Amino acid sequence: MHNNYYFLKRLIPALQARITGSRLISSFSQNKDELVLIFDSAPLFTLKAHLVPSFCCLSFPVEYHRARKNSVDLFIPAIDQQVTGVRSFLNERCFAICFDPGTTLLFKMHGNRSNVILFHAGQKQLFKSSLKNDENIDINHLDRALDQSYEAFKVANGDYKKVFPTFGPVIAGFLKENDFEYLELDDQWHLIHEVLKEVEQERYFIIKLHNDLHLSLINIGEVLAEFRDPIEALDSFFLKKISTDTLEAERGRALSQLNREIKKANNYIVASSKKLAEITGAISYSQLADVLMANLHTVDHNATQVVLPNFYNNNEPVKIKLKKDLSPQKNAEVYYRKSKNQAREVDMLTQNIEHKKEHLARLERQKQGLLQAENLKTVREIYRQRNDAAKETEIKPFRTQHFEGFDIWIGKNAKSNDEMLRNYSNKEDLWLHAKDVSGSHVLIKHRPGQVFPGFVIERAAELAAYHSKRKQDTVCPVIYTPRKFVRKRKGDPPGAVIVERENVILIKPSP
Repeated sequence: MHNNYYFLKRLIPALQARITGSRLISSFSQNKDELVLIFDSAPLFTLKAHLVPSFCCLSFPVEYHRARKNSVDLFIPAIDQQVTGVRSFLNERCFAICFDPGTTLLFKMHGNRSNVILFHAGQKQLFKSSLKNDENIDINHLDRALDQSYEAFKVANGDYKKVFPTFGPVIAGFLKENDFEYLELDDQWHLIHEVLKEVEQERYFIIKLHNDLHLSLINIGEVLAEFRDPIEALDSFFLKKISTDTLEAERGRALSQLNREIKKANNYIVASSKKLAEITGAISYSQLADVLMANLHTVDHNATQVVLPNFYNNNEPVKIKLKKDLSPQKNAEVYYRKSKNQAREVDMLTQNIEHKKEHLARLERQKQGLLQAENLKTVREIYRQRNDAAKETEIKPFRTQHFEGFDIWIGKNAKSNDEMLRNYSNKEDLWLHAKDVSGSHVLIKHRPGQVFPGFVIERAAELAAYHSKRKQDTVCPVIYTPRKFVRKRKGDPPGAVIVERENVILIKPSP
């Protein structure tokens, strides 16, 4: 209602009292949709027209400092001219600041088509030149006489929008709240006159209606503040509206980022839990190995599979795949080795699921914090933390895993392998790589005073094998050595290194 005809009608006398007789000493813009006028009244009076299509509003800042750059003077013919008056137009969302004869500055407050137009010496200057139709405005014919009699209301069959098109959404909401459409015609007319009496009062409300802020001339919705001066009311409304809109915009951006991370974390938990259930629900490799060992004498050495009674499950038959080039005992050893890897995979999946659940809980707490934040500072702090975390993750040239107290880093690509070794590694770190194929460099970060346990080396080797061209192999050879024995020669392609000493481990690739 801040651009409504009834509010502008109350605002004009207050403006006239403040600037009539003063001179316009500055008229400029330093933002695309913002015009600033400064008058030499005592004290100086500033009028700022915020003409963003999504929110058109006037404000009256006590102080306004013009930028030294990116600022342009506008409506120069009006500068240094004396204000002779301020006028409104009948049933129109417009008002004009009148200067010495022949110069008028018209404010057309029409939402996303708002504009400021200078009329001078028979010419027009448009603040928004893109609104071509404003070239045709005749300031002498802006007053709009309307028949707003009871007879006209009866002819319109109670459709107040035809008789009072200037009411706007806030008054429409008030009428609806008072069951206007269900009243008899005379009662409707009486309610309309109650509204007209209300808008003539010297009271201005900042209200919250349907989760949006409004400047209102009637008491409706949740009243946040009440004023007696229209200039103070409009200025307070502008600041609160801008602050609220900025708060909601930044809250929405931060929530969108959080919701993406929450979805990603949930998907990881679901997928990992499914994989864990498949592993734990199947017959373990150790059981298959035990069954094989208990029946070595019955197994054909050239068989590729065998069906044996599973004494772990009431001797139910179980099918066991075999490698025909290995003896039954060697096949059992393969299953025992797989069992060891499987146990580590179960432990890793369990740990990763728990870590991800903790991460998800932190995200949910941050989301609740955002939803409950009442000021922009809190929202920006949460958003900054999320951006910093995302930036940190983005710029690091490696993925990380935590295993039994050790950090394991996995390079993302050939260039990031080089960057990880060059900028992030320590000479005492342990370096691993799948043998004789391209793949990620893997580092186990050194912990002072501790040696690298064998099971940690095996886990890192599984990751090196998985992040290589041999990820589909049953067994992959992985080399490992202290980082100090790995060097890069000048001119070598990205990711290529020379390894001076190496150890080899055979391992099954595992993520």
